[in-house]
Amino acid sequence: MEPITEAGIDLFADELPSMEEIKKLSEFVHSSERSRISFGEQVEANIRRTSPRAVLAVGIGLFIAGRNAEAVEKLEKAEDCKEKFIYRAFALRRMGRFDEAIESLQKSLDYEADPLNVALEKAATYRYAADFEAAEKELKNCANFENVSAEYHYQVGRLEETQGLYEEAMDNYKTALELSPDHEKALFHLAYRCDLSGDEEAAVDYYRQITSTSGVYVNALLNLAVLYEDMGEFDKATQYIDSVLKYHPNHQRAILFKKDIESSKTMFYDEEKEKKKDRKVQILETPLSDFELSVRSRNCFRKMNIRTLGDLMNITEAELLSYKNFGETSLREIKIILESKGLHLGMALEEKQFSSAEDSDSIVEEDADRELLAKPVEELRLSVRARKCLEKLDICTLGDLTHKTEAELLGCKNFGVTSLNEIKKALNNIGFSLRSLE
Repeated sequence: MEPITEAGIDLFADELPSMEEIKKLSEFVHSSERSRISFGEQVEANIRRTSPRAVLAVGIGLFIAGRNAEAVEKLEKAEDCKEKFIYRAFALRRMGRFDEAIESLQKSLDYEADPLNVALEKAATYRYAADFEAAEKELKNCANFENVSAEYHYQVGRLEETQGLYEEAMDNYKTALELSPDHEKALFHLAYRCDLSGDEEAAVDYYRQITSTSGVYVNALLNLAVLYEDMGEFDKATQYIDSVLKYHPNHQRAILFKKDIESSKTMFYDEEKEKKKDRKVQILETPLSDFELSVRSRNCFRKMNIRTLGDLMNITEAELLSYKNFGETSLREIKIILESKGLHLGMALEEKQFSSAEDSDSIVEEDADRELLAKPVEELRLSVRARKCLEKLDICTLGDLTHKTEAELLGCKNFGVTSLNEIKKALNNIGFSLRSLE
């Protein structure tokens, strides 16, 4: 089997590549579905090797392939070196084992790991663990690298962004880019913040800088497509989605989003349909006084506070007949009027029957899972478009989201089928769903 290489980088060669080379290799592996599959096969071909050098390389390879638990297990068997402890820390961090990750990063210093890089990775780990005080303390210890290290300013910006200090974060991303114009992560987060703040022109410019200098930065391409669709430039949106699908043909979000864009191209306002809706509303609001009813019927309706045809949709035949002085003659009289309009008694009650049952079920479920429903929607890790639409709808928690129907979400501007399917899938993964009226 031919080794997966990028610029001559072979993880399983006799000599281990440098940390920077391994980073480039990882980016190459994830740049396309084909590369990822081929690299996975290469890891499997070497996984049974027992030499110290091979065990270390396989451990790092498992981490690159996203097999974090296996990576930790394999790296624990490798000989002690800075690469072992750093990549073990990375895998532990992905698994949420933050304290162990910090210990492993600290241990790498005993094997000549770069102190600045270790400090910045520790700060990032504390940030992932939501220990902002510890992260800030770690970054303060690196303050002498201000206006020197692009990565330092990027990590400061990430911490500020997590804490809601968006302007300060953007300033640090810009400083990082002044020091290192090709710092893709700083560029991406700067674009993302511009996007969320409504500066779409700047966001497009920053995202395009990423796509012009890097291979296949999937999130940047997807966000660009979202922005162009919002602007009504569907051909450009499709172009960026096609760039993703060229290298990742089975990328589900991209596939769904492309369908959403195609649907947007053919969307139109059905004037006749809207007119029919308006006519129905007008019919339901028609006062009973417009009809030639008997004196007995008019008196009964007045006492029951039934004023319009719509009011009759919320009452049954049995309820009418149970009222004093309202008999079969009056019932036939009103049924003839309703049938001429395509209506019948109790129609609205029938439509509400199933939704009432669903509402009762959702209340019971909320009581049982109150703690989970109180969690912020950020935990669903949704796309930019979905998050922006939820912000516009003032949806902050999972509970807020599960009380919304599909129609309510789709009613938000720029919220399409792709975002709806993304949210439904994320909720389904944790055992919840949107409110149903069916």
